[in-house]
Order: sequence, then structure tokens, then C-alpha cells
Amino acid sequence: MKYQLEISNITKSYGDLKANDDVSLSIKSSSIHALLGENGAGKSTLVKIIYGSLMPDAGQMKWAGEKYSPKSPFEARENGIAMVFQHFSLFESLTVEENIILGLDKVGLNENFTDEILKYSKQYGLDVNPQQVVGDLSVGERQRVEIIRCLIQNPKLLIMDEPTSVLTPQEVSDLFLTLNKLADDGCAILYISHKLEEVREICIEATILRGGKLVQSCIPQEHTQKELAEMMIGKKLTELARTNINIGSDIFSIKNLSRKSDDMYGVHLHDISLTMKQGSIVGIAGVAGNGQDELMELLIGEKSSADNVLTFDGEDIGSLNSHERRQLSMFFVPEERLGHGAVPDMTLDENMLLSRPESEGMTSNGVIDWKAVTRFSDQVISDFDVQTPSSRMLAKSLSGGNLQKFMVGRELIRKPKLIIVAQPTWGVDAGSANNIHQSLISLADQGSAVLIISQDLDEILSLCEQIHVLSEGSLSEAVDMKKGGLEKISQLMVGGHKS
Repeated sequence: MKYQLEISNITKSYGDLKANDDVSLSIKSSSIHALLGENGAGKSTLVKIIYGSLMPDAGQMKWAGEKYSPKSPFEARENGIAMVFQHFSLFESLTVEENIILGLDKVGLNENFTDEILKYSKQYGLDVNPQQVVGDLSVGERQRVEIIRCLIQNPKLLIMDEPTSVLTPQEVSDLFLTLNKLADDGCAILYISHKLEEVREICIEATILRGGKLVQSCIPQEHTQKELAEMMIGKKLTELARTNINIGSDIFSIKNLSRKSDDMYGVHLHDISLTMKQGSIVGIAGVAGNGQDELMELLIGEKSSADNVLTFDGEDIGSLNSHERRQLSMFFVPEERLGHGAVPDMTLDENMLLSRPESEGMTSNGVIDWKAVTRFSDQVISDFDVQTPSSRMLAKSLSGGNLQKFMVGRELIRKPKLIIVAQPTWGVDAGSANNIHQSLISLADQGSAVLIISQDLDEILSLCEQIHVLSEGSLSEAVDMKKGGLEKISQLMVGGHKS
């Protein structure tokens, strides 16, 4: 089996920081090769070098035995390298065919690719309708469009960044069938994922980075998920466990909540009801685009609701805004980090202050005590291992995973009575995810209620005692995990409650 890509002693620095430090690895043809590491380990930098978005400071690459040094993504694609990004780059108002054409080099919209799309669709089990508008597609279907757009370019190496983060279990199985078929046909696949059980299932080799350095190569099937995570972080993981399950009285309820979405491609909410008790951890599972955004807007006070629909700690909060709800000790972590959870062009200190300026002595008589603000920022940075030079760094300068850790820590440090968190470990490495999960469990052990809205089914299953599924704007009853729970959740995630 020959090597399709050989990387030797690649180094890339940003000032004093070495994002890649003398990294070497080889990817074989017809193989699925995992690239693993914590947030900030250097994965994104290495992939950008392979894909021609960055130039290395030192080292070299070979492509099919020949020297390879792409100056742009266009040049990488010309050589046969394609990439499916974590966040899709599709125009919702255009058809599948129009989106595929726009993503190709050296073609125009007047060309007809219908037959070509259908050929790859059939060959690799990627069922799509070339004439369907992308805005009407599920997340899994949109991923198929991205993959077909790559396959039409006949790649020899396909790079996939967190490919299963928003897919249902069935869509994950379908994707793995496609990837195995691609590998059988000679394509090499570089697979980046924080879902280590999936890595064990599909990847035949793994390269692990830590702090920009290559620390280990291994065969994933020969190690447990926990062992792989510990290789990535360089230390033992804490076992998740509740130490003080003491469920109290009702503290938060949603009663017959309905709402029409303001977004043309949004989802209407239908008669949603849910009750939470003190000390409970409740999960809402579901594939993205099933009403999560519309529900969060109402829960966190960005949109108001009718009287007596939302009740917290005995008070009707439907007309209260986000700040007023925070005053009652009801805190939030939204899914979108930049622009929603944090202001990109403000420092971490300033973002810390914004969430609840009058608390913890950060202001007095309208005057900001910046030392107090920095003290709390530094505590979050330390407790949640946020990789940043200081709390004076701009929010937008942090990696997605590190900003996520800061946002979650900023809310948890105040010990709210209720925290509502969407995608708590989105883009976060295994070690940091474990830390966030344990922090949520500890908060519940202290009597707080925790509501988790997540597309990561493993996350929901590992944390929540009560699980609901949001599908097409409707919320299921709590699923009994002792009676075929996992299968039931999978059915509900694809609209099984409608049948």
C-alpha cells in the first residue's frame, strides 16, 4: 500500500507560539486516517497547510512521491485534495445542482451537472435530488451535497472535519458506508473528530498531536475510547459520576409553548411542555434545524412568550428579557459563540462583565472594578483550562473550543439556580469536554437545575436523567431508557413521533 501524502518535519509558528512543531506523518492510499488532538493541538494548522491555505515555516510534503507545496486551496484541489468543512458553505436559496457547480473550479452556472450528480449519488449511496432547494434539506442531506461536490473533482485525498457532529445515528451509519466505499475505491481519507468511539470504528490509523507536536501514532481499535482521550490530553480522565443526587421541587416549567418562526427557513414550535426540578439534569436531543434556535430565543428571553407559558422559581418570566432573567439566577450558554455568546471585538474581561455587570463586586455605583473582573476571568481561565495568554485577549482571537470553555465557565462560576446550555462541548476536545461535563454534574449536585440542548447523543446519554427529543418543532415525552431508549430516541430524532 503506497503513501498518498507524506509530511516531514512541518513547523509553523505564530510569533513565539509553535502551532506545528516538527510534525511528520504519512497517509496511505485506500485508508481512513484519524488526526486527533485537543483544541489548540495544531490540527487545524496542519490541515490548512495540506490544503494550501497556509505555508509552513519549515519542513516538506510529498504527494504520491513527488514534492508538494501548494500555494492555495485551488492548487491543492488541482492535485486531488478535497475538504468537507465542519460548517457547510452552501447557499440555502439555491438548488443542490447550483450549489455544487458554484463550488467547482473552472465551471459556470450554464453547465448541466444533473447526470454527474446522480452518478455519484448512486455509486456512493448519497441520495440527493439535484433540483431540490438546499434550504429544504436536512443537515445530513446537506452534508451529502458537500461530499458529492468533492467527489465530482475526483479526489485522491478527502479531508473531513468533525463530519458527524450534527448527524443522526442512522446518518452516521450511512456516512461510514460511503467513506468505506471511497477507501475501497482508492481514496485516502483524513478524518478529524472528537468522537473517539467513531474513530475506533472507522479509522485504521491515528496520529495524535499535543501542543503542536506529534506525540503518538496508533491503531485506534487497539485502544479504548478513554485511552485515546488520555493520549490526547497527556493525563488521566476523571470518571463522570453524580455524588449527591437530591432531586428537589419544581423550579422551571414550559407549558404549551407554541411559536411561529420569524425565519423563512425556520421551524415553528408546537405545544412544547417540560418540567424541571432542582438538582435535575434534563436533556433535549435532536438534529440541528428542528426548532432549537427558536426554542432558545424564548428560553433565554430574546423573544417574549404568552402569560404563564414559562415559569421559573414560581414567577412568570415570559415577558422578562435576558438580563432580567439573569437577575433571578437563570443563566445561559447559546450555541453560537461569536456574536451571540461573546462579542468578538471585546476582551475576555469585557465579555465577563457583560453577562452580569452588577454581580460579584465587579461594579460599584456604576464604576467598574477591573481588578475584580480580571480576578473572575482568570479563575475561569484556570478552572476550565482556557488556552489564552491573558484575559485581555479579544474573544475572536481564541479558537472555537477555547472560547466555548470560557463561555461555559463564565456562567457556571456564578452557581446559577438554572443553567440552559446549547451544545456545551461543541468543538471541544475530549479532556475539556470531560471537565465541562463534570462541572455541570457538580452544579446539579449542589441543587441547581441543568437543561442541556445538544445534537451530540452521546453527551445527552452520559449526562441526563430525563431525555426528550425535539423534532420538527415538537418535543417528545421523556424517553424511558430502560425500555429500548436508544432505539426510541433514534426514531424520534428523525420524526418518529409524527407516525
